[in-house]
Amino acid sequence: MAKPLIIVESPTKIKTLKKYVGKGYNVAASAGHIRDLPVKNLGIDVDDNFKAKYVNIKDKAKIISNLKKTAKDTEDVYLAPDPDREGEAIAFHIMDILKKKGRKFHRVLIHELTKKGITDALENTLEPDIQKYDAQQARRKLDRLVGYQISPLLWQKVQRGLSAGRVQSVAVKIICDREREIRQFDPEEYWTITSDLMSEAPPEFNAALTKINNKKAKISNEKEAMAIVSDLKQAQFIVDQIKKKTVKRNPLPPFITSKLQQDAINRLRFSAKKTMVVAQQLYEGIEIGTGGPEGLITYMRTDSTRIAPEAAEEALSLIARDYGAEYALKSPRSFKNKNKAQDAHEAIRPTSVENTPEKLKAYLSEEQFKLYDLIWKRFVASQMAQAQIDQKSILIKATDKYLFSVSGSTVKFDGYMRLYATEEKTKDKDIQSLPPVEEGAVLSTQKINPKQHFTKPPPRFSEASLVKELEKNGIGRPSTYASILGVIQDKGYVELIKRYFIPSELGFIVNDLLVDSFPTLLDISFTAQMETNLDDVESGALQEIELLKKFYDDFKTTLDNAKDNMVSVKGVGVETGISCPLCSKSVNIKIGRNGHFLACTGYPDCAFTSNYLRDEKGNISIVEKIADSEPVKDCPKCGEPMVQKDGRFGLFLACTGYPECKHTESVGQNSATTDTGVPCPEKGCDGTIVEKKSKRGKLFFGCSNYPDCTFASWDKPVSRACPDCASPYLVEKETKRDGKFVKCPVKGCGFKESILPEKNPAE
Repeated sequence: MAKPLIIVESPTKIKTLKKYVGKGYNVAASAGHIRDLPVKNLGIDVDDNFKAKYVNIKDKAKIISNLKKTAKDTEDVYLAPDPDREGEAIAFHIMDILKKKGRKFHRVLIHELTKKGITDALENTLEPDIQKYDAQQARRKLDRLVGYQISPLLWQKVQRGLSAGRVQSVAVKIICDREREIRQFDPEEYWTITSDLMSEAPPEFNAALTKINNKKAKISNEKEAMAIVSDLKQAQFIVDQIKKKTVKRNPLPPFITSKLQQDAINRLRFSAKKTMVVAQQLYEGIEIGTGGPEGLITYMRTDSTRIAPEAAEEALSLIARDYGAEYALKSPRSFKNKNKAQDAHEAIRPTSVENTPEKLKAYLSEEQFKLYDLIWKRFVASQMAQAQIDQKSILIKATDKYLFSVSGSTVKFDGYMRLYATEEKTKDKDIQSLPPVEEGAVLSTQKINPKQHFTKPPPRFSEASLVKELEKNGIGRPSTYASILGVIQDKGYVELIKRYFIPSELGFIVNDLLVDSFPTLLDISFTAQMETNLDDVESGALQEIELLKKFYDDFKTTLDNAKDNMVSVKGVGVETGISCPLCSKSVNIKIGRNGHFLACTGYPDCAFTSNYLRDEKGNISIVEKIADSEPVKDCPKCGEPMVQKDGRFGLFLACTGYPECKHTESVGQNSATTDTGVPCPEKGCDGTIVEKKSKRGKLFFGCSNYPDCTFASWDKPVSRACPDCASPYLVEKETKRDGKFVKCPVKGCGFKESILPEKNPAE
């Protein structure tokens, strides 16, 4: 009889599994999904209960063949893809391709790749979960119905290659709405007043004016501030009241996916995507000197803060042993879950607290160590005693009219904060040390400090705060956040500049069109309710067909209306309220193959076009055309003068002999400091590669024969053919992990070679 077969999702898990199941099982991997909806058509029959037409993924033909071959005579197949909705869908699709009379399928939920986790999963197999599969199907079909029917509309009305998504479009809307708030914000002036004070004993301290005539201090302008300062210079400062209390501070629960992403972004400067990639590595198994890979954390896609009792007990034992009995709780601390739909999973925790970060440091990469350290500390801290903070507030009267206050704190017992000693010290740098004083004591005034301020607009979203916003509003799921953030950048709808999201012009245009044509679909509460509905499908409270039918009936009506009424940016463009400087007709924003520009609505009678700029308030201004009447050089082809012009794609030199002579050159070609000397790799082009700057000031590399040749690259081309695929050039890159290296730009070619630093001749 053939061995039972375990099929996991990721090939990197195979080695870890084999370490624990031994020779009694065969182990294979699906490498993710093996079936999906077709690429070239909708793949959903909306007239037949939304039946999906699944096809084998083209690139997975070899994997499917190997799975069938490995399972040939096997009677028992253990389906062990990840324990979530996507994993359930993969399990069902594996069953579809391996169906055979007499063959039994067992669902295996492995939450941690350890001996105990794998043994427990194999001993407690389940039936494949049809409700969880239906929930995944409903999400997949909803996303396909939206994406595959709105995206072509955007191609028609705006530009080819654009896409819309049921969740991604809402994320773009959130960013656009915030940017408009910022643009519309009018700062208001206000003033604060503080006083540097001293008692009989040091140290000097700084107190803030908090109340005037028993009301919250509100100072609107300099005149008011100076009048108060004048009063205070004559006033005696007397300690009115001293308040002391001890505050107990609880640790945070262990990480769920969204909180892990937020903390890794803020503390480690990881992106959401990088966080999930590194967490996956820690989950799937790393060699730590135990005779094979070992999973170091539990499953990293979870909404649950629940932890296994034995894991909590293990943590309490370590805390008592390594930190002292006073730091350990008498019984494990538990945390309530907000969302019970995913309560089958534990929180993200180390599979064994005995694997301390210091113990594993030699086996982990720098990124793996940093993330593991974050996860380990958060989990262990969650089972440690409360911290106790002594807080002291001093209220100070300056005449009966003005009240100042100052607060300070000291740690009475650090509790769980002992794990975060470095972070807490950094955080407490600005906390003042207060002198010993008694009520009624007279303080001496060293200095009175009036200061002008202006109210600030709401901040732009960082990756961490956008994840928090999505989570708060119930948009998407933690497992999808990294993908959402990646897609909206890849499509050019937003840019991450200095770690904050800013909508692009294209993002604003597409968002406004979608909000106007699909207001319900882009409504935050509607999208959040849809997530709740998907949870209801998983719990069995709602049928998949019922959900899809209700959604599609309304969506189809809106879609048909949009096809007729959505404004065509390609044709009419987006109104700006600006008049054409040549004919006074209105000028609209249009989008061409190479970006957005202003164009006169009087075309073809008026051919005015121009680049444009937006100020901080979003107001548009025309970029003045550079005069093209001054000759720069003689044309090398016909001898006529060449002049500088500003086209839609930047500055270039053009021959005045046009149209007889169409020779053009990049302005960058004339600067010895910007010409790389690398021949343009485009076939038949005799130009060279020059450094250029985008409209936002970002460096890129393009052909000197632009606009006749449009070759461009963000990476610096190197005049060297690829030894693997014969690409005429390579590109130079640099990362913190790999240093400088060259690689092939051809997709699918993996050639990569390090650039060794030049040796010092003196060495």
